[in-house]
Amino acid sequence: MQPVKRALKERLTQTLKRGKSVLLLGPRQTGKTTLTREYKADLEISLLISKIRRQYEADPDQLIREVQALKSNKSSLPLVILDEVQKVPALMDGVQYLIDQGVAQFILTGSSARKLLHNKNVNFLPGRLIQLRLDPFTLEELSSPFPSIEDFLLYGSLPAIRLETDNHIREEELDSYVDLYLEDEVRAEALVRDIGAFENFLRLAAIESGNIVNFDKISQDIGVARTTIAAYYQILEDCLIAERIEPYIESQSRKKLTKSPKYLFFDLGLRRLAAEEQPFLPEKYLGNLFEQFVGLELIRWARLQNLKTSIHFWRDSSGPEIDWLLNRNQSLLPIEVKWTDNPSSRDAKHLELFLREYPSATKGYVVCQVSRPQILSEGIEAISWRDLIQKLSTWG
Repeated sequence: MQPVKRALKERLTQTLKRGKSVLLLGPRQTGKTTLTREYKADLEISLLISKIRRQYEADPDQLIREVQALKSNKSSLPLVILDEVQKVPALMDGVQYLIDQGVAQFILTGSSARKLLHNKNVNFLPGRLIQLRLDPFTLEELSSPFPSIEDFLLYGSLPAIRLETDNHIREEELDSYVDLYLEDEVRAEALVRDIGAFENFLRLAAIESGNIVNFDKISQDIGVARTTIAAYYQILEDCLIAERIEPYIESQSRKKLTKSPKYLFFDLGLRRLAAEEQPFLPEKYLGNLFEQFVGLELIRWARLQNLKTSIHFWRDSSGPEIDWLLNRNQSLLPIEVKWTDNPSSRDAKHLELFLREYPSATKGYVVCQVSRPQILSEGIEAISWRDLIQKLSTWG
């Protein structure tokens, strides 16, 4: 496969041209370092290297002195890249000082927002940094013909996995990713006291990915408090491992809309290894994974849009539900996901109901495996997952 041009690069480039500094967040191995190396930095510091990390932990102001020296020898503003900045949060004060003084421009990368967002002693530089998010490959970034949908469901979309053709190597890479996450992000940062309970939680959370979360059930299964389960999910969010999806609960008539969230693991290959599942799954599981795949594509697409777009689901406990719902300026686009290549009008019934009840939704899609688009009913079209991004570009 040819090198992939990242869709986020244009926005990152334009942000830097406006003179802004950037906080580039993204899970491990999504390509942050590869992307930032496409920019000519005057100073690049990787805080993953323990010797360098200890140096700046002992003397955070060293960064100020080094950057001031750079500026004194340059007529233009130096570009400084700090890789995995959450490893030394104390550097954020120096970064703010240098930005405020007009001494340098920064690209900060991070694979965990926990120490940056939840530490009251950390300066998160409100208004000074533009926050961007780098995800695994999207369909928009991959060239056709695409791999089979089963390949995406089993192995996910992390760059190293997509660019590797040997499934044995892919399996090893994903397995080591799970171990690395537990070792580096949980043990090293002392995020939990009982690592055994957390490992059990991680497996169950991976199995339950894409379902409406039941904190009480998981609490009973693992034998820890409900509040602990909620805290564990917060760790997954902060470490960018899980996506929290809120339900859409606005309605003029329905009183029983689900208010509990869903969580999606950010990558389906990682989800499978965390769930301790083999690289072959029964047919009955593929529909649920296909729904998660579409949800992840929608999340990644929404992050790349100039207009804020949020992703939800909609479910009435009495039966009707919509798998995914896009909301942009109160304009709604409902999407159902079906594991079929032969959709029928029955697959559109919940979409028809939703369009009747929500006038701000004028059309809907059934995402499935059809070879060509089909009209199922007025305003509702069945489309292939391969055409999803193209169809979204015409919305609104």
